[in-house]
Amino acid sequence: MVRFLNQPYPIDYSAGSQLRKATLIGLFVGLFLLVFQPFGLNSWETPNKVIKILGFGAVTFIVTVLNFIVLRRLFPRLYVEEQWTVGREIVALMVNILLIAIANRLYLGWLLGPDGSSGISWLGMILVTFLIGLFPVTGLVFVSYITQLKKYSQAAASLPIHVHNEVTTLARKVPVGPATEPVNTTVTLVADNEKDSVVLDAEDLLFVESSDNYCTVTYLRNKQVAKPLLRSSLSRLEKQITQPYIVRCHRSYIVNLNRVERVTGNAQGYKLHLLSGQFIVPVSRQYNETLIAELKAL
Repeated sequence: MVRFLNQPYPIDYSAGSQLRKATLIGLFVGLFLLVFQPFGLNSWETPNKVIKILGFGAVTFIVTVLNFIVLRRLFPRLYVEEQWTVGREIVALMVNILLIAIANRLYLGWLLGPDGSSGISWLGMILVTFLIGLFPVTGLVFVSYITQLKKYSQAAASLPIHVHNEVTTLARKVPVGPATEPVNTTVTLVADNEKDSVVLDAEDLLFVESSDNYCTVTYLRNKQVAKPLLRSSLSRLEKQITQPYIVRCHRSYIVNLNRVERVTGNAQGYKLHLLSGQFIVPVSRQYNETLIAELKAL
């Protein structure tokens, strides 16, 4: 069980996707309470009862938006996909459920006023919400994990392996013929200050990784790994690269496909292995189709 909870799990960074999810959750809660009216709501006599009950769904929507959109943008270091696991996903969802329970209890107290009594204790509402939510949340995360793991593992295993420059690689060879312009074999990366730069042969580049306002250029220099640091955004450096086989594969990575030796997959997506497995570069889901098409076009 502990091993399963420590397995990598994908994070959905898309605000649009999270907004749709929050809307569906809010509608479900509001309609569920309106139809079944648990917790004594069926005997609640009050004007505009339908609107007030649907208000629980609105509260649920607001809490979910704050939890999964606003907080992730205010504290991005807490939501790094490379560190995200099945266990963290379950905890995050359960925290959201508990926050919804607390917010809805506050909303109910506001509706009833200081003299009103709902007959529902704070502890009782939170405990019931926790127990109701624990098993479905765990089950849904488990199913999602297995589905994603199977998808990416099978797709990675189907990729062909080729021998190129005495190295087992999956990279696409760029054809050069009479009608094709020769590909520049030199990569020149210039920092923001226009003074610091790294000049190297394109085939020696392994990958470029961004961290805050800096980028680490990992390449081979005299068959040894070098990692100079440049103050620049990854997008700026990406525009300076003209080789078609050096591509963006992640919001934090640019990779040389001619150096990819193996591709594996887990629930978070594809992983590119370079230099006999010394380096593993992740692939963001937004780049999945493009990158796999590049690797298959051999």
